[in-house]
Amino acid sequence: MSTDTERVQGESDTSLSLLETWTQWYHIPVVGVVMLFMFLTRTRAYDEFITEDGTPALSAIDSWYHWRTVQWTAENYPRTMPYDVWTGFPTGRYVGQFGTLFDQLIVTAAMIVGLGDPSTETLYMVSLLAVPAMAALVAIPVFFIGRRLGGALGGVVSVLLLALAPGTFLARTTAGQLQHHVAEVLFMAIAILAMMVALRVAEREQPIYELLADGDWEALRTPAIYSALAGVALTLYIWVWPPGVVLIGILAVFFTVQLCLDYVRNVSPDHVAFVGAVSLGVTALLTAVLIEDPGTSVTSFGYLQPASAALVAIGCVFMAWFARQWNGFDVDRQYYPAAIGGLIVAAFAVIWLVLPSLFDTFVTNATRRLIPFGETATDLTIQEAQPPADFTAHVVDEFGAAFYTMLAGLVILVARPFFGREFRTEHTLVIVWSLFLISMAATQIRFAYYLVIAVAVVNAVFVAEMIRIVDVDVELVRSVSALKNVEAYQVIVLVMVVLLLFAPLLPPVAAADDTAWERGNASGPNPTADTWETSNHWLAENTPEPGNWAGAGNADELELYGSYDKPEDDDFEYPEGSYGVMSWWDYGHLITVQGERIPHSNPFQQNARSSSAFLTAESEERAELILDAIAAGESPRDHSNEELEEMIENGEDSHEEIRYVMIDDQMVGGKFGAITTWTGPDYDYYTTPEDLSPNEPVEGDEIPGQFAGVPYYETTSAQLYFGNAAGMEHYRLVHENDDRMTPFVSYAIVNAETGELEYDAGGSPMVAINQIYDQQTYLELMQIEQHPELDYVVFDQREGAAVKTYERVEGATLEGSVDVDNPDEATVVAAVELDSETESGTFEYVQEGELDEDGSFELTVPYATNDELGVEDGYTDSAVEATEEYTITVTAPSDDGFQAYDAETAVPETAVVEGETVDVPLEEVEFEDPDEVDNETDVDVDDGPLLEDGDEDVVEEGEETVIGDQEMEDGTEAAGSFTPVAVDAAG
Repeated sequence: MSTDTERVQGESDTSLSLLETWTQWYHIPVVGVVMLFMFLTRTRAYDEFITEDGTPALSAIDSWYHWRTVQWTAENYPRTMPYDVWTGFPTGRYVGQFGTLFDQLIVTAAMIVGLGDPSTETLYMVSLLAVPAMAALVAIPVFFIGRRLGGALGGVVSVLLLALAPGTFLARTTAGQLQHHVAEVLFMAIAILAMMVALRVAEREQPIYELLADGDWEALRTPAIYSALAGVALTLYIWVWPPGVVLIGILAVFFTVQLCLDYVRNVSPDHVAFVGAVSLGVTALLTAVLIEDPGTSVTSFGYLQPASAALVAIGCVFMAWFARQWNGFDVDRQYYPAAIGGLIVAAFAVIWLVLPSLFDTFVTNATRRLIPFGETATDLTIQEAQPPADFTAHVVDEFGAAFYTMLAGLVILVARPFFGREFRTEHTLVIVWSLFLISMAATQIRFAYYLVIAVAVVNAVFVAEMIRIVDVDVELVRSVSALKNVEAYQVIVLVMVVLLLFAPLLPPVAAADDTAWERGNASGPNPTADTWETSNHWLAENTPEPGNWAGAGNADELELYGSYDKPEDDDFEYPEGSYGVMSWWDYGHLITVQGERIPHSNPFQQNARSSSAFLTAESEERAELILDAIAAGESPRDHSNEELEEMIENGEDSHEEIRYVMIDDQMVGGKFGAITTWTGPDYDYYTTPEDLSPNEPVEGDEIPGQFAGVPYYETTSAQLYFGNAAGMEHYRLVHENDDRMTPFVSYAIVNAETGELEYDAGGSPMVAINQIYDQQTYLELMQIEQHPELDYVVFDQREGAAVKTYERVEGATLEGSVDVDNPDEATVVAAVELDSETESGTFEYVQEGELDEDGSFELTVPYATNDELGVEDGYTDSAVEATEEYTITVTAPSDDGFQAYDAETAVPETAVVEGETVDVPLEEVEFEDPDEVDNETDVDVDDGPLLEDGDEDVVEEGEETVIGDQEMEDGTEAAGSFTPVAVDAAG
């Protein structure tokens, strides 16, 4: 019997020991499982990024540039790219926030996997997996922050919320999202954790001025070490993302608030000032080592980061010193914060007077990143930089109810001292930091990936408080009998807390496709990059390498992964034979990486204004002046033609020319409004007839003719994309990517009763010109139908290729003369049929001119009738070729009736690229009736839009216009199987 008793007692002791072990260490396997879940969630779509031909496939446009910086770092390890001459033509670009610690970490991992010499495949695999891995690692600092705020259970709750959040943080950390955002979140969390630890150690050790004066390093060692480590962590965050200087600003506010609170509460501010001075001092020293771009740009490793950190460090020392001086004043402590506030205002006033550029940098970045107002119109053209339309709906979609329980957690932290509970300095840090993250998320939608950290960790406070209120032992039940002591209300409260936090993030409350697990599987390659790949690969294979234009032979001076020192004036001197590619800034990285050519503008928004000026130029003359001004080293914007001519005349002579222009469907459709924002006038100017007064009545049947000649159709973008350069002298289509043909529709909103055109509150006509007919447009039209007082008139339909590439050439001059009775009334037309080698088939280029008084003429044409020059000669292997020779026709009324001359002539490629003259001998054609003259080629490209099949786009009254069964860009169909829209001209 005694033996049995001993055995039972031994088993009980063993069970208790296991429970105690589990109680102490349960969080480790739980956090490990959560991290594994986070990694697996983010790699579910990994196979989507592995292509058959081995070419990269990435999720976001910026990912493509990171792929370039990763490859560059692998070629030049361990250095990162200092200055890139393969973007921002004709100056190059210091890349700043690209080519940082993020890229070095990825390449270092690839070096380990590849045993010091990783292949491109290994580098790509590691790049795909590194981002999900970093996302999973975020759970570690999040757990420790949560544990500091709400115990081990609070830490576990924090990582669970982090793992289940289905919003921006998840979307930007899946495989294929090769962007630094994940590293920003990881290192910000580490920096905040390190600062919390340093502050707590300082509270315990109480480093004060007297210890420093006495040289008591033994007493100062521990707080100094932890404070220095906090400074290192902050430096690593900035090393990942130079604009991370924003965290220095947040810490500046925190130290100001905390030092004031301490002094007002009669607590020595020395220990907090010590942490601030040491940590920010270390940051100032370390970031000074990183300086690459002297200046105050927030996106560069320059003076701003160390200067800001040094100012905060000095400010902490000053506030502690000033507090000691205040003790000698006969003034109440409560006025100390006001005095500090006045000194801060005075300091900024001095900076404004002495260093206005630095002051502007502070203000600009505060309004662009920290405060939800003050953003510029051009900022709003960046999708991720826009503020959320509905912040409440935004945070619910991102975090469910956890955002509101976080707010409750912040209130609990603030209220702690009022209820006699311990309030630590690190609590103030969390409160200030969280409030700024909320403000940042309200300023730009992308910053929700930061807010997720605060939501996760502050909920640890909320959970811990709920546990405290219901008085449940969070150290886990040590015996089965202890379960009897748990009350029903305690169970109910705990279940409600769990449901409140986690149910909105899990099925069945959350829709299956709204959970983190399902959204992780929804990622895939960027469709824009996929569309542009064909055109960019063609560009790489069929145009001369930069440096080899016209056979210059200098391509070896522009190595794709070469290292180039940053020029003092930020203006790289390109070798002869270099050239640039004009497009909108969205596509610059794709042109660099996929096409291995040098774009003029890029997603750094470099040269966005000059690109906008070119794309919205309303004549070829102006477009040419803009490109010549760029070559002369100027940055043309909304300058007049006379000003542009003066720029060119006074500028530097240069061989750096823009040689190619790439236009896609989005640039003439959905993005055209954003393009106009940069140089103006606004979008309404381009889509409103010049002679249409505000609120002028326009009948439904007059709409097609009224809007056929709006300024939009005169812009370089529209002329190139829709007109195939018809009527232009220096641009020729050399490649058309028709992998996807895009439908466009123009429509006007009309009054359903009167059929007259409707106007908005500002008096602008409610008309959409050449909108891409996708699901969004379809739904907009359907919404109009929901208003009984409104209807719409579709007055134009057309379609176009996904991307068109044009070459800028001198153009061949066709020269000739005829003897006619009335030369001032004569018309000269040159036409040639061209084949784009696509399903679009052939098209006709037409150039029209007039005779001089002596009967002579000159017409400049950009297309050749042969392909005698190619890449090996330093020119283009055009995919567009003439099917026949040019036909030149001269027609004029005569004293007897009518005179006509015609001729056919070849135009050599050399004449087109070198601007040579081609003589055209014309022969008279006898006609008695002018109607017998074949004038099919006499097309005025300025008369407005024409459908590609030649049918007029005017909708006759009562005639149905059908937009049918068009497929969406992503291959899916719109709502209702994209039911055809049918309307008539009367509404």
